[in-house]
Amino acid sequence: MMQVMEDLIGDLIANPQPIEIVLQSEDAAALRAGATAVAAAIGKVTGVVDVKDGINLAGDALQVVIDLERAALEGLDADTIARGISAQLSGQVATRLQQGPRLVGVRVWTPPQRRSVTPDLAAMRIRTADGRDVPLERVAHLEPISGQPQILHDDLSRALAVTARIEQRDLGSVVQEIKAALDQPGLLPVGVRYRFGGLYEQQQIAFADLGLTIAIAGLLVLVLLVGLYERFRVALAMMCTTALSLGGIFIGLWLTGTELNISALMGLTMVVGMVTEVAIIYYSECSAGPDDDTPAERLIRAGCSRMRPIAMTVLAAVFALTPLALGWGQGASMQQALAITIISGLLVQVVLVLVVLPALLCWWGADRRWWTPTP
Repeated sequence: MMQVMEDLIGDLIANPQPIEIVLQSEDAAALRAGATAVAAAIGKVTGVVDVKDGINLAGDALQVVIDLERAALEGLDADTIARGISAQLSGQVATRLQQGPRLVGVRVWTPPQRRSVTPDLAAMRIRTADGRDVPLERVAHLEPISGQPQILHDDLSRALAVTARIEQRDLGSVVQEIKAALDQPGLLPVGVRYRFGGLYEQQQIAFADLGLTIAIAGLLVLVLLVGLYERFRVALAMMCTTALSLGGIFIGLWLTGTELNISALMGLTMVVGMVTEVAIIYYSECSAGPDDDTPAERLIRAGCSRMRPIAMTVLAAVFALTPLALGWGQGASMQQALAITIISGLLVQVVLVLVVLPALLCWWGADRRWWTPTP
């Protein structure tokens, strides 16, 4: 299922390969040599399969090599010869006829039987400025080219894309090994530069966007808490609890051997709101305590009162997400990282809210004024 989704996403971004190394250079020969060397280098990386150097042969061709000296003696130049060949092979619009509301071009060119084989092309007549017809073979010769490669461009430069797939490994670690292989001295010819595209490029863009989303979410939560309680230390203590829960998430991913992917980052964003919500419930319980209690008594009483509801809420969510975290069922593996992330965050939030948060509040000097907004 994961391979099917990978192929589908690759098709949507017009590149079905997880690894794409785009080589750029103005020197076509150096570019092809670099593509061959890169394909051989990344093929030695463990987990990299189906390596393709990106050199696609477009078929045979005929190259017209003009003898400039002989052409000058006949009163011709390269541009005139090129236009003459193009007019006879592709035709030239001589006039236009009106058919109804449209003007239809009348194209004049040589009959197909006079341009079907190489000797016919060599005998092609080129008109000079003084009206003479000169055979093409007198001012140029034809060179057959076998297997001419396609010419691709990227960012106004010649380019080739070396592609590959991955088996039994994560994308991040494979790309790191590929970067180390590409940075070896002498691998790429002079003037050839490279960049990564494909699914890795899309992943990095998505990671940057989700990272910005998490930062903005944390900032908005902090502003909300400051506006709600009008105590910056209280808001900061809750945000520290949330930040520590993110560390617990990474530990959970590491213990389960789950890679950090888009689903995991989505779950991380959700955990920020969940942990903050539980912290608000706990602190609201502190505010509802008896007025004659000391701050420490309020914190202990709130922990004892809210321990069971918090634990039941966490266990209910954990049990509901366990089949998804274990990858049971069709398509469950696609969101397995999301479930593991949320479960890890929920498990650590019990200790963080009931132990760490009260400790932070006491450390920062909680007193009776903290339970009521400032007038």
